[in-house]
Amino acid sequence: MVGGLFRNMKYNLDFLRNNLHINDNVLHSAYELGVEKVVSCLSTCIFPDKTTYPIDETMIHNGPPHGSNFGYSYAKRMIDVQNRAYYEQHGCKFTSVIPTNVFGSHDNFNIEDGHVLPGLIHKVYLAKQNGTALSIWGTGKPRRQFIYSLDLARLFIWVLREYNEVEPIILSVGEEDEVSIKEAAESIVAAMDFKGEVIFDSTKSDGQFKKTASNCKLRKYLPDFKFTPFNQAVQETCSWFNANYEQARK
Repeated sequence: MVGGLFRNMKYNLDFLRNNLHINDNVLHSAYELGVEKVVSCLSTCIFPDKTTYPIDETMIHNGPPHGSNFGYSYAKRMIDVQNRAYYEQHGCKFTSVIPTNVFGSHDNFNIEDGHVLPGLIHKVYLAKQNGTALSIWGTGKPRRQFIYSLDLARLFIWVLREYNEVEPIILSVGEEDEVSIKEAAESIVAAMDFKGEVIFDSTKSDGQFKKTASNCKLRKYLPDFKFTPFNQAVQETCSWFNANYEQARK
């Protein structure tokens, strides 16, 4: 069960309970049925709120998560705990990956419940259609690492076939490819050819300022992996959304 900042703030209990149940059902069913390997998906937002940067795979349990999404964060952290326990007690090859902010075609573009980038794409689309200003929640200053869904899919297949550690691995572009929400919005505005006014609504929460993640572990395994350039990936996603607006999740 996933959602953006404001949905997490509203339903912390639901995010905690539903994800704990999902984790336990999936992993225990996999164990009972003799599934050879399980790759679960964590998130950079589960890391401690008070931490040093860049964050890496060893730091997940080093302190409380950000208060805005503590329910989701603690539930997701428990996957790592369960993976280790299933390995120690039963020898199961259960592992997890930690992607940074994922985006791409077929995303959830709902403005209220979706993540930041697909939500912005939908907002720009509507502002352009209606001839109105584009209002972006927050100051635009928080920074994020975005990973294109097609790049992540290639990495998931590699993890399934080649990665044999129980410990998690961060799947992300490098620290040097981190962008601000303002820069991400500018990339979308350009891709959608939006010419209207852009307003940042600082009365809305920014959430966590940064979650910079190290991809050093990934690079030790795959030093030559090529990520799709951010602006190209944004352009492809916007083009898909424009062409599939009626069918898109929104």
